[in-house]
Amino acid sequence: MRPAAPLLPLLPALVLLPMALVLPGLVHGGGWELIGAFVAAALHPSGDPLVLGALVGGLGTTVGMALLGWAMSLLLGLPLGLLSSRLLWRSLVGTALPAELVRRLLAVPRSIHELIWGLLLLQLVGQQAAVAVLAIAIPFGALVARVVSDLLDALPERNLQGLLAAGTPAPAALLTALGPPLLPGLISYGGYRLECALRSATLLGVFGLGGLGNELLLTLQSLQFRELWSGLWLLLAVMLSLEALVSALRRRWSMPARLALEQRRPVGRCSRELVLAAAALVPLLLGVGRALAVDPAALLHWQSLPPLPAGGWQAALQLPWLTLVGETVLLTTLAAALAVGGAPLLLLLVAPWPWGRWLLRLVWALGRLWPPPLTALLLLFVFKPSLWIAALALGFHNLGILGRLLLEGVEAAGPEREDALRGGGSGARLALLYGRFSGLARSYLAYGAYRADVILRETVVVGLVAGTGLGSQLRESLSDFAFDQLALLLAAYALLTLLGEDLSDRARRALLRP
Repeated sequence: MRPAAPLLPLLPALVLLPMALVLPGLVHGGGWELIGAFVAAALHPSGDPLVLGALVGGLGTTVGMALLGWAMSLLLGLPLGLLSSRLLWRSLVGTALPAELVRRLLAVPRSIHELIWGLLLLQLVGQQAAVAVLAIAIPFGALVARVVSDLLDALPERNLQGLLAAGTPAPAALLTALGPPLLPGLISYGGYRLECALRSATLLGVFGLGGLGNELLLTLQSLQFRELWSGLWLLLAVMLSLEALVSALRRRWSMPARLALEQRRPVGRCSRELVLAAAALVPLLLGVGRALAVDPAALLHWQSLPPLPAGGWQAALQLPWLTLVGETVLLTTLAAALAVGGAPLLLLLVAPWPWGRWLLRLVWALGRLWPPPLTALLLLFVFKPSLWIAALALGFHNLGILGRLLLEGVEAAGPEREDALRGGGSGARLALLYGRFSGLARSYLAYGAYRADVILRETVVVGLVAGTGLGSQLRESLSDFAFDQLALLLAAYALLTLLGEDLSDRARRALLRP
């Protein structure tokens, strides 16, 4: 017997049952006092002017790197998205074969996490701000290209074919027929990628690429929790301000939300405002690049690499590949189940309490804010290293992202059906479940499938800290300068993420099929 549609988003939360059985056995003796001090410090952050000055400076670096990386990813992604559009090539030359070739080539940089790009570039060109910018721009640009091409290929062709039949040149026909309907989805996704860039820049800082992330790591390692929370509250203020700005612009320009079941048309005023916003961005980006001393020419001067270690490729092939890949896949599955199933479960639990959603907003905001490696380090104060701890850290981060998305969808769904059920005597949880979850279940799970694809890329982040999966081996190979192992590890990550991408695409199409 199939479960009702509103219950489907709750099924992944069943992973909490085995986790509840496993976690007590992983607890070790010490660390609880440190966790208590960490929680208490949230209410008493440091107000030392020297500390705040260093944190604000690090925050400025992080925001600057995020902004530059985001802008460069758009500059890369837009033309590459056009080149990978089947519709564009069919209209210009009559075949979609070039689009398929470009798509295959872009799959490689897209499949490698920005942290890996950052660590590799750090080995090649040394410590500089341009490394973090490029590490964000490369995979983000490939992701933008994929979204642009998918948006283009999903547009109706009637207007385009009519213009071509009337003798309009192909480039002009493409711009006229496809430009306006493409714009809403593109801007909505571009705003979301800016939020992602801020999180990525913070993460890169944790691993030594500068900015606030580095300050957060140092304060955690030195157990200076009050200073740590000062940085976290500053970062949270910036992150929430950015999210509010993006949401306000999306509403003002009538852009589609990520869980929207139908597209909305842009209002007329947005075109002029978009041009003004783009014009204002140019001097801002130039000023940020100058302030961070970003020098693209310095990326051309590569450092000499050490020779390969003894054993070469034979030693690399003898790594426990099945174990490493199996741990990575299991880590992805556990973290995705925690994130996808945890958000609707928590929302249902707090449904009867008026202040419950505000508490969830705060918890989920901290989840989005807190880099998974730092969560893993914090959990290791009280738990032994294991795959479950890595999954918990990664799941908490993505729970914050999916929770915000679900809450936005619930609030946008309207209260009519929920109010009708409550008026008929249903409880608050049941009314929320059948009144609002019913219409969101398929689109939420479809986005959850996409998020599982992202989580697969992110396993490297916690693997470097928690010592599990391909990420743990990547850390050892980097420290040993074993570039033969690195090459095979990157190939394994690329194959896994491409397979995951294909599976998530199939799942989304099945879930969103009318």
